[in-house]
Amino acid sequence: MKSNIKDKKLVELYNQLLMPRLIEERMLLLLRQGKISKWFSGIGQEAISVGITAAVNKDDFIFPMHRNLGVFTTRNMDLKKLFCQLMGKKGGFTKSRDRSFHFGSLDYNLIGMISHLAAMLPVACGVSYIEKITKSNNIAIAFVGDGATSEGDFHEALNLAAVWSLPVIFVIENNGYGLSTPNSQQYLCKNLADRGIGYGIESMTIDGNNILEVYNTFQSISKKCRKTKKPFLVEALTFRMRGHEEASGIDYVPKSLIKKWEKKDPITLFEKEMIKKKIINKDDIQNIKNELIDSFSKDLEFALNAPIEKTDVTNELKDVYKPINKIKYPNKIQSKKIRFVDAISNAIYEKMKSDNKVLLMGQDIADYGGVFKISKGFLEEFGIDRVKNTPIIESGIIGAAMGMSLRGYKPIVEMQFADFVSCGFNQIVNNLAKTYYRWDESINVTVRMPTGGGMGAGPFHSQNIEAWFTHVPGLKIVYPSNPVDAKGLLISSIDDPNPVLFFEHKGLYRSIKSNVMDGLYSDEIGKGKIIQKGSDLSIITYGLGVHWALEATKEVTNDKSIEIIDLRSLIPWDKNLVLESIKKTGRVMVLHEATITSGFGAEIAATISKEAFEYLDAPIERIGSLDTPTPFAPHIEKEVFWNKNNIYKTIISLLEY
Repeated sequence: MKSNIKDKKLVELYNQLLMPRLIEERMLLLLRQGKISKWFSGIGQEAISVGITAAVNKDDFIFPMHRNLGVFTTRNMDLKKLFCQLMGKKGGFTKSRDRSFHFGSLDYNLIGMISHLAAMLPVACGVSYIEKITKSNNIAIAFVGDGATSEGDFHEALNLAAVWSLPVIFVIENNGYGLSTPNSQQYLCKNLADRGIGYGIESMTIDGNNILEVYNTFQSISKKCRKTKKPFLVEALTFRMRGHEEASGIDYVPKSLIKKWEKKDPITLFEKEMIKKKIINKDDIQNIKNELIDSFSKDLEFALNAPIEKTDVTNELKDVYKPINKIKYPNKIQSKKIRFVDAISNAIYEKMKSDNKVLLMGQDIADYGGVFKISKGFLEEFGIDRVKNTPIIESGIIGAAMGMSLRGYKPIVEMQFADFVSCGFNQIVNNLAKTYYRWDESINVTVRMPTGGGMGAGPFHSQNIEAWFTHVPGLKIVYPSNPVDAKGLLISSIDDPNPVLFFEHKGLYRSIKSNVMDGLYSDEIGKGKIIQKGSDLSIITYGLGVHWALEATKEVTNDKSIEIIDLRSLIPWDKNLVLESIKKTGRVMVLHEATITSGFGAEIAATISKEAFEYLDAPIERIGSLDTPTPFAPHIEKEVFWNKNNIYKTIISLLEY
């Protein structure tokens, strides 16, 4: 262990290395006593967490994993709060809503994991991107296990970091096993660091049990990363001495392998070297241990005696979404008649012009202007830092957008087609949607979703997928039907501190026009609108369904009047407006372009049935598209797939019931 580190620093490193081991030994005892519910052991791997955290700057962002207790202790995190978190007590970081290290704290520049491995690597890219464009000297360091290097997010993050030249260091803790599966069944390359070479990333393999090698390596490459603004990949070889988590055990590990790695225990190795150099002696070791135990014992006792988190339904629900501080825009009088697609473009342009924290990202959106030409000319106006072409990495770019939001920015991500968002599903439903509820940090990300059929585009470019996401608490779903609402609601979505999926019907882009106000204005998300007043039947719809309803009701020639409600937003949806309409008309049709089974209309119908049943004079009717994938041939799509032709017949049937 050759090093030029001064003795005082070596003693400090030794203290930092011991701290997580001593805490974990107590935690394992508490686990056996039933005082904590789960534990992921980092015994034998502490040199990686401690060496890296000690080597980098305190303002650098670290993305730890299961076994990185040493990251938290070396960052001098409030141990009372940390222990309460680990025990699920009041006073932790997540209000008992998530466990162990599934949390973040921007006070310490730490952003924790979720269970879906490698998911935080794209987030680290987003954080480091903001550090780069703001000319900060900070970098990001993201941990990942050897097993998770097979995950798509690992590869998408490495590719993005390389292409965008980001100041981020990816750390693979290679401990030999992905739960019980040995590395021989995980990958065939000699070293996992070699995977960086294919992405053009400088990579290396180090001894993860040698704290001085870890410390010196990261002192060196962190300086280089800051200077060059380029990514690095480091594979740190180590071993997991206990089970993946305590319940799983280690029966699958050969005993000879355990004995081999026991001799490489990072604490034992460092102690021998320190004694050999006469920096400490055996008596010092016990004294240091006693002092460290004393330093955290009171905090541990505090957490053991802390009360459990008390809550109720109201409290839980209010923390799903961050409250909105609505921006008041000046009244605008001047307007001009523009298309739906122009209203979308104008909303983004006006927001980017007025707020330099707004960024636009997506495939082909820069020079090319996007496949629908919504961002044509934006690159010249706002520059390459704010109008950013991305590789074809839906998951990677949504995760990166989350990282940008954590740095106070307001990224807009364009899905080239809404259908492609399936490749980024995990980032949306598990990262964007749950972060505020879990650890009180809002995620302001707007995902634009060109959606819908009628263009003969087939089953992968025409789907109506809004119902996939309406089941996920923490997301807002907006779906306008006209240019005026499209602009106002998109501006509100960009302003909203919560993640918003903004659906834009492709078939409406260039087929409808409205007088749209110039400048900035906003419409409240969650408020529907009565498009046509009536007293005999309510049609509840959104998107293209609004235009279907208007077309069908023109054919009703008797003296009956029909009310059409455009929901405009699905999460939240304007339940009160719908119920008041039904109390007036007594009849209702729920209409949408999406397939009928489990479409969002089913939720509306169920709510009406429960809360307005006594006002109904006829059964609730639902109309949606056929329960098949969207067909390619236009005549099949319009004549068979869409049940649009049944709207008029259903209206007459309801009125005559």
